[in-house]
Amino acid sequence: MPSRLFGLAKPEEAAVSTDSLLDAFAVFVHLDVANGDASEDTVRGYFSQVEQYVDWCREAGVEPARATEDDIKRYRQYLVEQDYEPGTIAHKLTVIRRFYEAARDRGLRTDNPAAGVKPPRDRSAEDDIPYLSEEELARLLAAVPRDGKEASLRDLALLAFLGLQARRQIEAHRASVEDIRPDGSMLVHGKYHDTVIQLRKDVRALFDEYIARRGRVVPDDMGTPLFVAVGNRAGGKRMGRRGIRLVVDGYLEKAGLKRPRLSGHALRHSAATAAYAATRDLRAVQELLGHRNPRTTSRYAHIVDRRENNVAEAIKVKV
Repeated sequence: MPSRLFGLAKPEEAAVSTDSLLDAFAVFVHLDVANGDASEDTVRGYFSQVEQYVDWCREAGVEPARATEDDIKRYRQYLVEQDYEPGTIAHKLTVIRRFYEAARDRGLRTDNPAAGVKPPRDRSAEDDIPYLSEEELARLLAAVPRDGKEASLRDLALLAFLGLQARRQIEAHRASVEDIRPDGSMLVHGKYHDTVIQLRKDVRALFDEYIARRGRVVPDDMGTPLFVAVGNRAGGKRMGRRGIRLVVDGYLEKAGLKRPRLSGHALRHSAATAAYAATRDLRAVQELLGHRNPRTTSRYAHIVDRRENNVAEAIKVKV
């Protein structure tokens, strides 16, 4: 990340330029996002979105400090053409809106050209969620070799954490050994907030076996990483999000389960769908997922109810 993103421009350099906009945004991110307590991943994500926009401006011949609403709409069209999902585009535009709001707050602009630019309409069904059936989830876990090797133990523990405990990949990345408590509960560092979950007994036993049998582990500023890389270069260090995605995608391919839109996050959907089908307890599933809004959790109930209570089956006509 360029160092210029983290410092205020000197007064004599405070011309309305891309650098001065980036300096204003750096102040905003570190002081205002999450009330000044944004995680490193959040900060990195904000800068990543702005850097993508600045790169597009450079290619399109647009000076960010003088961008108009039409320029922002052109950027939106570029994102559409790159096949980003509507929700992803909405997030990107939100960051750009904040980028210009920070500039306006510091007197670098008098307007916010992104203020009135809306994301494309999301036409997908609210409960069109990619997930694995329980049989498919079992196939995925069975694809991991039971050879006692460190990589295999780690991969099985990782897939269980995502697919049986309904966790996100970012939570796997942030998970540390110190987060696991003697009573079988675990502190999970989520995307937006931390939460405490109860580990399944088989998952806890798997964690214990993996931790006991793994080799070199390198502690970092988050603690003793739970899931670590294996190999000569990064061996023993905390697995990155990209590494986690590669592991999950590799086993989806190996199990013959990879299909469009099915990625690591689908394991969380799979756990939620299976849990609701088994319990019919929407509140319990909401707690499992750490959702604050029950409406978000209700999507899984819609999936199960539609699957198991198909009213079309009541029609007596046969084909």
